[in-house]
Amino acid sequence: MPYLDDQTFSLHTRSSVGAQLTPSATQRTTLIVAGCYVIVIAILWHVPVLSWIIYPFKLLTVGFHEMSHAITGVLTCATIHSVELDPDEGGETRMSGGISWITLPAGYLGSSFIGACLIACGFDTNASKIACLVLGVFFLFTLWWARRNWLTWLLILGMSGLIVLFWLVADSVALRFFVLFVGVMSDLYVLWDVIDDTIARKVNSSDASAFARVCGCFPSQVWGVIWLIIAFIFFAAGVMVGLVVFKESSSEQKSEAAQFLPAPGSSGAMVSAPLPGVLVMIVSALSWKLLS
Repeated sequence: MPYLDDQTFSLHTRSSVGAQLTPSATQRTTLIVAGCYVIVIAILWHVPVLSWIIYPFKLLTVGFHEMSHAITGVLTCATIHSVELDPDEGGETRMSGGISWITLPAGYLGSSFIGACLIACGFDTNASKIACLVLGVFFLFTLWWARRNWLTWLLILGMSGLIVLFWLVADSVALRFFVLFVGVMSDLYVLWDVIDDTIARKVNSSDASAFARVCGCFPSQVWGVIWLIIAFIFFAAGVMVGLVVFKESSSEQKSEAAQFLPAPGSSGAMVSAPLPGVLVMIVSALSWKLLS
């Protein structure tokens, strides 16, 4: 059995980890685009005249927040009565039962986890396709819980349309950058909202305030800081997972994407290949609902 001293093993481990985290040319492009997203979102967010440009995506991140409440409510045996979004970028999930010390932090932590997953998937075209199919399933559950809220229907109709559109553009490359944008937007929204609602000022109706009343061990600002740290960890983890797992070049991704749920008319698609079934079903159901 060969002998490997601890120092040699340590050096080998560090070099291996360093190699995995070193971005390829395609990954560097993705990181640059993500950085540009952060700058653009920050500017649009704080300029009142321009903030309407990202308004639908703000509502989408609020939807992730409320959907996280609802899903953890179901997992803790709660009854979900409704999920609502309002035009002022707020939302509410009404439920009875469940475990409040799990469902209350799930809004911020769940939406930041969703954002991190989307950021990781944004490094790869096929992973972005899978992420959109998963989002389609989540959209269906959200629509069931929010079936009386017209704003939620309009939002999901628009987002489903964008997903289908970007799926068709440039062999789904546009879809990858769309998923990356939504992931960055979701994580930034969590970071800024936690700071605004719980650290910079105390909002008595915030999730952190309600959680502090349930737990009683720390004030809401402390819980806000804890959630903020966790959200930063999720954000960084999303980037690191993307760097480690998706090392394929853009040409390799294009070749693989042509064989996995290709867009109609692409080089790898069969003549009869359908659009992503889940997304088409969502758009059809939404259209029927809105016209009925």
